Amino acid sequence: MNRTDRLYAIVEELRAVAPRRRSARELAARYEVSVRTIARDIDALTQAGVPIYADAGRRGGYTVDREMTLPPLNFTPAEVIAAAVVFDRADGTPFAQAARSAIHKIVAAMSARDAMAARDLANRVQLLDRPEDTPQPVPSVIQDAIVDRRVLRLTYLDRDGTRTEREVEPVLFATVRGRYWYVVAWCRLRLAARAFRVDRIIHAQATGEPAPTHPYENFTFRTCDLIDRAPVLS
Repeated sequence: MNRTDRLYAIVEELRAVAPRRRSARELAARYEVSVRTIARDIDALTQAGVPIYADAGRRGGYTVDREMTLPPLNFTPAEVIAAAVVFDRADGTPFAQAARSAIHKIVAAMSARDAMAARDLANRVQLLDRPEDTPQPVPSVIQDAIVDRRVLRLTYLDRDGTRTEREVEPVLFATVRGRYWYVVAWCRLRLAARAFRVDRIIHAQATGEPAPTHPYENFTFRTCDLIDRAPVLS
């Protein structure tokens, strides 16, 4: 059994016995590999987003949250690659990391045969972009602050080269034709709504402080006093 098949089999094994656990020794014996190899496999699966939990101790082992995993899917290899092509366009958006995690979860939930066929097809598809068209990725700390409604501490460089330090209460993401992404937030320094172009944020630090809830309609490009004077979104 190659590693791809083994990873899929481990997930299905844990799903089948959940909420009971399988120890690393049991899995190693079942798939005829070492305990160390199983540990590496589990680490790879968790990094791909599979919700596997480990309990230490004599009766410990690995288990998977069945409610947070997908059953075997009936996606064809072509359908998976179509999804992967769409997800690839998420690079440079606030959802790039989530897109990569989603495609890994889909492949992990497919049958071993279909997953192998999808990987083979993926090797025969190329997406070409000019370097100047490649957007900058959105740091995960900014994404998390939007999702979790947490205050951010920013070091920002505006279009005139002025550097400022400030705390902001992020409200939403906005984009201008998909090229530039902005964090629209309440700025505690200016006591007003502001939009910060993501690629001009030099540093972003999570403070852990919950941000107040702001009405979305008060935080649009039409109402914000934009730092960069970006085009108005329609």
